[in-house]
Amino acid sequence: MLLKDLLENVDITELATSLDLEVSGVSYDSRKTKPGDLFVAVKGYESDGHDYICTALEKGAVCVVCEKNPGLSVPFVIVKDSRKALAVVSSEWFGQPAKKLRVIGVTGTNGKTTVTTILKQVIEKCTGDKAGLIGTSGNMIGDRFLQAEYTTPESYEMQELLAEMVKEGCKFAVMEVSSHALFLHRVFGIEFEVGVFTNLSQDHLDFHGTMEAYAQAKAMLFENSKKSAINIDDEFAEIMISHATGTVFTYAVNDDKADLVGKSVKLNSDSVSFCALTIGSLIRVELQIPGMFSVYNALSVVSAAILLGLDIDMVTEALPSCKGVKGRAEVVPIGKDFTVIIDYAHTPDALLKIILAIRGSAKGRVVTLFGCGGDRDNKKRPIMGAVAVEHSDFVIVTSDNPRTENPGDIIDEITFAMKGMESKYRVIENRKQAIFWALENAQPGDMLILAGKGHETYQIIGKEKNHFDEREIVAEFFAQVG
Repeated sequence: MLLKDLLENVDITELATSLDLEVSGVSYDSRKTKPGDLFVAVKGYESDGHDYICTALEKGAVCVVCEKNPGLSVPFVIVKDSRKALAVVSSEWFGQPAKKLRVIGVTGTNGKTTVTTILKQVIEKCTGDKAGLIGTSGNMIGDRFLQAEYTTPESYEMQELLAEMVKEGCKFAVMEVSSHALFLHRVFGIEFEVGVFTNLSQDHLDFHGTMEAYAQAKAMLFENSKKSAINIDDEFAEIMISHATGTVFTYAVNDDKADLVGKSVKLNSDSVSFCALTIGSLIRVELQIPGMFSVYNALSVVSAAILLGLDIDMVTEALPSCKGVKGRAEVVPIGKDFTVIIDYAHTPDALLKIILAIRGSAKGRVVTLFGCGGDRDNKKRPIMGAVAVEHSDFVIVTSDNPRTENPGDIIDEITFAMKGMESKYRVIENRKQAIFWALENAQPGDMLILAGKGHETYQIIGKEKNHFDEREIVAEFFAQVG
């Protein structure tokens, strides 16, 4: 492929090569660079691609895209933003796959994984077409599952995945769009047919700094969406709406001015049901996932389906048979007189929502076991401690993924908000031992929430990723006690 074809829509500030140069590949990681590649130097979290230009050239790169003069007698192109350039170049390299798909993006602090997973199922049930999925729990092309490293992949892998979806006959692509991905331009250049906003609560402040900056990053999705579905019960909805450049469709439970309103909500132990009012019609909705958050997730899906032009009767018929997501309000079958639930809740808002959701159907105590991740937003730790001890009957504070932090220090920050309530919590640093203790001390009717790990089947201690599946831990306990 000629360089001029790859750079056609890139904002170039200086050109030191022939645009007729033949390029046989694209890379941004010097470790993966091959002879004939165009190497795009991108600034990362821990390293700067500009520092590896020489390595890429040694491996055979024929040209470099960068933000500053490399100071070498080599073909190079200087651009204003190499991240944006990587997104555009990657799209061109793979044949602009996003333009061949109906792309739906879902952003927000909580609910993205569940909404995208259910929406994919609804689309396939209602249209008969194959849909792709990109998200935290994994990527899918139709029924084929692919492991995911990030919620939203880097732009090159994103475009490669979209191209694979096109190749395998997908008509739709549903993706979680993280604030990091938006801010770092991983989805730059993709025009979304529908953008969905679920909610916003404290998370990733180690990266964004303030809630305002976090919200502004999320709002970037709606600048590139033809149609937007916005939850106006959320206090940050106005920011999302102000950035929307296309049609805005609103949904809510508590605001009757919304275009779609959830009414007559019934929260069951294993499901939710409600009536959804929209212009000229009333529809009955049921979803086999417990909790008030499931009402909002269902409203998100219905809103997106309406904006996609799907038959609303087929949508409501499809929803009850849709499966939830591993690690999201997941009930672990144990055959005992108490219940174990695994949930990914790792933010204050998500933890509060799962506790309140379970409390609504609990016959006994609500016992919450959780920790906080290391090398991540430490401001939320005492907030999560306060949420857990205030709304649970008992709390077990333990490790999550401590990474390079001292687990005891993380726990101290969590329990700082629990002073004076020592009778309501217990600290057991080792997570496996904590789970064993919780199971051993469970009482009839208890609802035990194992929060924070969700779908993850590992625990990161230091820089080591160790196998750790809470389902297996629970099974191991009962195998030992009989």
